[in-house]
Amino acid sequence: WCRTATRILLPIKTFHSPSNDVFYREVRAVDWSQFIGPDRTLAVDAFVRNSLFDNSLFAAQLTKDAICDQFQKNFSRRPSVDIADPHLLVNVYIKDNVTTISLDSSGDALNRRTYRPRSGEAPINEILAAGIIYMTKWDTREPFLDAMCGSGTFIIEAALMARRIAPGLLRRRFGFMNWKTYEHNLMSEVRRQALESMWPELPGLIIGSDIRPERIREARENAERAGVLEHIRFEQKSFEEQVPPPGPGVLVINPPYDRRMAVEDPGAFYKMIGDTLKKCYQGYKAYIFTGSSEGARHVGLRTSRRIKLFNGPIECRLLHYDIFPGTHKSGLEE
Repeated sequence: WCRTATRILLPIKTFHSPSNDVFYREVRAVDWSQFIGPDRTLAVDAFVRNSLFDNSLFAAQLTKDAICDQFQKNFSRRPSVDIADPHLLVNVYIKDNVTTISLDSSGDALNRRTYRPRSGEAPINEILAAGIIYMTKWDTREPFLDAMCGSGTFIIEAALMARRIAPGLLRRRFGFMNWKTYEHNLMSEVRRQALESMWPELPGLIIGSDIRPERIREARENAERAGVLEHIRFEQKSFEEQVPPPGPGVLVINPPYDRRMAVEDPGAFYKMIGDTLKKCYQGYKAYIFTGSSEGARHVGLRTSRRIKLFNGPIECRLLHYDIFPGTHKSGLEE
């Protein structure tokens, strides 16, 4: 059911690791046979901050050695390493010489919902899109619009939420399915409950539009794979040509910015966005997610909130505007 995490980790041990020897001994002290057998495969992800280790690769290698040496001693066999698709993915997090060992229950990252094999020129991550929708406090009954929808991530995530479709239903495999403790019958029951909780129809209207026909085609294909195509209205129009349903409603757009997609004149482009919001979206809560501080200054509307978020390595802002009749130009407030 989780829409906003990349991975779910199960911590199994935390310890102080002032030396390589102590680290190795503590990792090897875990009974790894309770999770996998010697004929299985494993991989280790390590993240190091301000510790005795020079780099994450060394920590990962030492963890792998400790696990494999335990199997070699107890079973005269050792698991092999499979970085691409291991039976057991071990996560090692070391900060200030305190180590936490966890099992990665997810396997493939949870943002990979499987509905988007193609992702447009500059896609937004599915979990970031879902988190932004949560921030809008959209109640699913009001219209939800993305008038620059690209590959359709915002509108598809909104439709999945509104129909109460668990994002994990689109996946066939999770990392925990390889654990010895995995209970197939329990997983079947969880899936059954999730299927029964789905709503057959949307309580509100969802509209996705884009000026480019190839992006609309791609968004429709992605929506079909997600099982929500019939619940989304697609329109090929420019932003300023859109005629939204009467408010109240929620608009979320992720317009181009210099490091994402080229914009010939960011100032004029973002001014057009502000003018269109003021003219056409009265009664709406409008959200602009952008990495262009220069463009944001030209929207020309007073923000209700500005939230710092990251689109990968790019620092961005989620700009919230309440569009009322007579919304006037003002400086942005942090």
